[in-house]
Amino acid sequence: MNSQQSKRAAELARYALAVAREEGLPAMAKRTAGFVRRRFFGKRARYLPGKKVLAAQRAAYAGMGRADCGLPAISILTPLYNTPPAYLRAFLDSFVGQTAPNGQLCLADASDGAHPEVGQIVREYQEKYQQIVYTKVENRGIAANTNAAAALADGEYLALADHDDVLAPHAMCAMGQAILELRRAGQPDSFLYSDEALFTKDIRRPLAAHFKPDFAPDYLLCCNYICHLAVFKRALFEQLGGERSECDGSQDHDLFLRLSEAAGGAAHLPQVLYYWRVHAGSTSGGAQAKPYVAAAAKRAIAGHLARTGQRGAVEDGLFPSTYRVKWAIEGEPKVTVLIPNKDHTDDLEKCLHSLYARTFWENYEVIVIENNSEQPETFAYYRQAQRRYDGLRVVRYPGRGFNFSAINNFGRKYAAGSYLLLLNNDVEIKDGDWMTELLRQCARPGGAGVAGAMLYYPDDTIQHAGVVTGLGGYAGHSHKYKPRGGSGYMFRAATVQDVSAVTGACMLVKTSVWDAVGGLDEGFAVAFNDVDFCLRVRDAGWRVVWTPYAWLYHHESKSRGADDKDPVKARRFAAEQQRLYDRHGRENLLNDPYYNPSLTHDREDFSESDDLKALQSGELGAHFRR
Repeated sequence: MNSQQSKRAAELARYALAVAREEGLPAMAKRTAGFVRRRFFGKRARYLPGKKVLAAQRAAYAGMGRADCGLPAISILTPLYNTPPAYLRAFLDSFVGQTAPNGQLCLADASDGAHPEVGQIVREYQEKYQQIVYTKVENRGIAANTNAAAALADGEYLALADHDDVLAPHAMCAMGQAILELRRAGQPDSFLYSDEALFTKDIRRPLAAHFKPDFAPDYLLCCNYICHLAVFKRALFEQLGGERSECDGSQDHDLFLRLSEAAGGAAHLPQVLYYWRVHAGSTSGGAQAKPYVAAAAKRAIAGHLARTGQRGAVEDGLFPSTYRVKWAIEGEPKVTVLIPNKDHTDDLEKCLHSLYARTFWENYEVIVIENNSEQPETFAYYRQAQRRYDGLRVVRYPGRGFNFSAINNFGRKYAAGSYLLLLNNDVEIKDGDWMTELLRQCARPGGAGVAGAMLYYPDDTIQHAGVVTGLGGYAGHSHKYKPRGGSGYMFRAATVQDVSAVTGACMLVKTSVWDAVGGLDEGFAVAFNDVDFCLRVRDAGWRVVWTPYAWLYHHESKSRGADDKDPVKARRFAAEQQRLYDRHGRENLLNDPYYNPSLTHDREDFSESDDLKALQSGELGAHFRR
């Protein structure tokens, strides 16, 4: 077993012990049995609702039509082009087999003269199903062909579907019900999207799912994570002028950006309503199949920046189909770096030397917050370091013991910067752009309130790529222990991300935001102070983001040791866990908006949950976010 597997096994064992302690051995045994059953015997049709659920939907709408079923009418726009007959029939069958009758299928056929069978197959289906409408068009590109399909639509809403894919049987029903739920809740209902799955031949044997976060605007600028199934008001689509031919190849990405601007965000329905066929030539198989996609995507993103009055250079991302906005920083803001320290001068020297020697951003000050050091050599080091490092100050925390929150709150009193950068003394800077990149995320109009960095262990595995609340019941680090250089789940370890929290080991925050929420809560002495702080920032309306373009090494826990080996520390940790629940609510913590409910809470690797009952029930609801 390698070190990564050992770490995961140890964490899973601790979780099992916690379950046994809190719920008893029978509960742990039951969960273990369920894990094995679901892991190894429950893969077939795992993203589809149960047969009884689908049958109940069909029964509820039996004998009804679009006009009287009570669901909003949704017109699906699908351009056809030389579609293989088997793929076309599978797609048409998935439409006519919907559990609710609120759909209309609008087909614009741009097939060439060598493929008359496309139109023949559609006309065959039209004889039986009046809700299929069809027109033959000249091939003017995917955007223009989609707009031609939209001209046939009469539904209140539109949806986009590709001619070689398959709709889930409850797609129209689920989307229609989600729209009604949003209206009842008084939430915007102009733009929704669902999860999707990849398949090759049979949707009952999917390859994998794309379990998406709720609306994440920074993530959307980096890649079109929304894809399918997207549903939006027809009036809004027409108001925006439909799809734009200048963005062919990334026309949907461009449309989603414009829709989210107009709608003020989007609603996410975490049900798998669309099956994306993987085959040669499909974008589901990788961006290499359509190399013009990248240029079109960058045009789409640049258009978004221009429309919203933001400044930044749009560049290729770390992987194909990903992009980066290198934001223009407003002014020359001063950053105050706060570094708590107790002895461990070797670590501190490595941190300070790397910071001063490698950081490109010049307008910063560094405050070391001395916390009850016991070695005389430490104070001699402080005197020497202040002579060697320009602008370095050492302030003495008057409290006793270790309280990360209180120490940083004390340091903030001495800070002159318009930004605070919390930094652990066991962090080492390797890339000079790190502070500049964190500022890019915050120091601009409409920027985030908090930004965090990629942290690596010395063995080049990920220590921190953002915080996901609910992991292990409380919070965990995204993609922890994954090897450096990977893209992560749906590029989420390689693109700027909207997250609920980032680690205080390297956290940039606007000083005004820090003051507005009252700094760190000193009731969280060691654990969860960063999580609590970021959640309060998020809930107050500011965004929290993580960027892979600011990266550092973190020699974690050298300053303080592990909590689970000391009874006193273990009791304190349990008390801080309870404090987190008391303040933010267990359900809120377990339902991180930027983490899908069908992903596991047992591990930090974004793997699929071993319990998909909530998904299979068809009862997961939509959530709107700005």
